[in-house]
Amino acid sequence: MKKSILTMQPAVAAVLATVLLSACNVAPKYEQPPLAVPETLSLGTGTPVVANEASLAFAQAQTWIQAAQLREVVALALSHNRDLRVAIENIEKARAQYGITRADLLPSVNAQAQGSRSRTAADLTTTGRSSLANQFTAQLGFTSYEIDFWGRVRNLNEAALQAFLQSEDNQRNVQIALVADVSNAWLTLAADTSRLQLAKVTLAAREKSYELTKKIFDIGSTSGLVLAQNLSTVETARGDVAAFTSQADRSRNALQLLVGGLVPESLLPTESVLSASNGGAATLLPSPQGLPSNLLLQRPDLQAAEHSLRGMNANIGAARAAMFPTISLTSSLGTGSNELNGLFGGGNSTWSFIPLVRLPIFDGGRSRAGVLVAESNQRIAVAQYDKAVQTAFREVSDVLADRAQWSERLRAQEGMVQATQKAFDLSEARFTSGADNYLTVLDAQRSLYAAQQTLLTLRLAEQINRVTLWKALGGSEAAARS
Repeated sequence: MKKSILTMQPAVAAVLATVLLSACNVAPKYEQPPLAVPETLSLGTGTPVVANEASLAFAQAQTWIQAAQLREVVALALSHNRDLRVAIENIEKARAQYGITRADLLPSVNAQAQGSRSRTAADLTTTGRSSLANQFTAQLGFTSYEIDFWGRVRNLNEAALQAFLQSEDNQRNVQIALVADVSNAWLTLAADTSRLQLAKVTLAAREKSYELTKKIFDIGSTSGLVLAQNLSTVETARGDVAAFTSQADRSRNALQLLVGGLVPESLLPTESVLSASNGGAATLLPSPQGLPSNLLLQRPDLQAAEHSLRGMNANIGAARAAMFPTISLTSSLGTGSNELNGLFGGGNSTWSFIPLVRLPIFDGGRSRAGVLVAESNQRIAVAQYDKAVQTAFREVSDVLADRAQWSERLRAQEGMVQATQKAFDLSEARFTSGADNYLTVLDAQRSLYAAQQTLLTLRLAEQINRVTLWKALGGSEAAARS
């Protein structure tokens, strides 16, 4: 027949009571907030559909970056960037802080050995003779170990754990942002290099045209106005070369700052990176028609926000537990003797057991106010989490909306370049034959140059859109886990 707890030995009952009470936890049960956004991410046109397995593998690392040079530059940045180093050190700091808090779950056991020798003056003894006294002790024990009846220490440990996990997600977020920033800087340098090359080619063509016009002017077949207009186009192109040279240098400095050191010349982009035949340095797989919104939960910034929310939830439990009695134990076990060789002899053992119960009676409402503060912080964290989800949803939706129109925009601008090139060729031929004046050539020349520069700008923006989409979806790690 089973015995009730009341009929058990007092020691066994005390142990069972301790186990049962230590299982209490007054923290509210954590529930992940529902997504405050629609269920799917749409491209802006067409009916959203649930993405298939290929769609969820949308941004694999080393597949979206096609340029081998850019992959090597990204690897250099991940090794040398200073912001990333700070983020890694913050992880180590949070890990150490978590280790300190976790240690409070277990008693700190200390060993202590002490010896003393004293002499008592003759006037202070009953025999009238001085005496010598020896005392040696050895103890093993713990001091003020709190029995976690109400889960205060466990909740503080949970809050520290969530802070540590949040720091890991912050580090991943810094890493993803760094990859995106380096890619954008490298592509921007490629665009500036292409603009500089276009300006140099234009300058060379205009200088050649000026020399031809000057010869025609020398034989009296054209006016000084035409020669001056032609010279103005040369000086404009020369100014553009100087400006784009400076801009390319600044873009190279920005890239080196992100990388954390000098970038070898062999890894710098050439003007062919953004050419139509290259197909793009940051090529992504075809965009799916729709993506599930819960894919956003793989973003490290959202995971960091959720860890913050979990930590605030645990703080509520710790604040509530502070309103209940706390029990701490101080205990020691040892031995003592007045002779060193008898320290561990029989009959010389010592022990002490000191339980302490602390019951809060009146604190002016401090404990209750602490609970209210913790609950307010938790509600703030929920609102911040919802906002982070909505912001992520908007970022991805905006990028997808732009992505849907990029092919059409690029085709239109390429057609514009072809049309202005044809107009320039025809106007130049008409001027050479004497059928038209040089102003027509000058306007066509400027239109062609502007169209070529705009095409380079659009190609850069399209590549940056690809990088932004990869970043908005949480980077390669998020896609791999989705």
